[in-house]
Amino acid sequence: MQHIKIQKLCINTNVKPKEGKLEKAVTVLKQISGQEPFTSKSRLTIRGWGIRRNEKISASVTVKGEKAQKLLEDALKIHSYELKSSCFSNNGCFGFGVEEHIDLGIKFDPSIGIFGLNYFVVLEKPGTRVSKRRRKQSKVGKKQRVVQEEAQEWFKKEYEGVIRE
Repeated sequence: MQHIKIQKLCINTNVKPKEGKLEKAVTVLKQISGQEPFTSKSRLTIRGWGIRRNEKISASVTVKGEKAQKLLEDALKIHSYELKSSCFSNNGCFGFGVEEHIDLGIKFDPSIGIFGLNYFVVLEKPGTRVSKRRRKQSKVGKKQRVVQEEAQEWFKKEYEGVIRE
């Protein structure tokens, strides 16, 4: 198995737009990551949920490098380093959720409330840059792509994790 590393860690939360919770969610993500989060808009109007088109409904932050490894380690501690096999996608990425952000060690603030977070990890092998560079761009070979089994083995080896069925 070739050396696999974390390309990026995406942390996301969705909120109800009418209650003004988006600003609070942004502050929570800023506390967790130490970076400025960005917001996303809805594409469709869903009357039952009270969401209108082009209304800001989610906040996200993308973290790379050592900081991503530390944040992932903290989030996996909550799950006792256990993930379902359905958390892993066919292209080697995996994701999971944290129900309460205060489980990450952040002090509870009654004015902010409690938010759930979604973590999504993108893994890569050396040589992935050939598909992203500007000059002489080419496809990534099959041996250089991360598949589901390799991602699961990496998770077991790197974090001594357990994968449930």
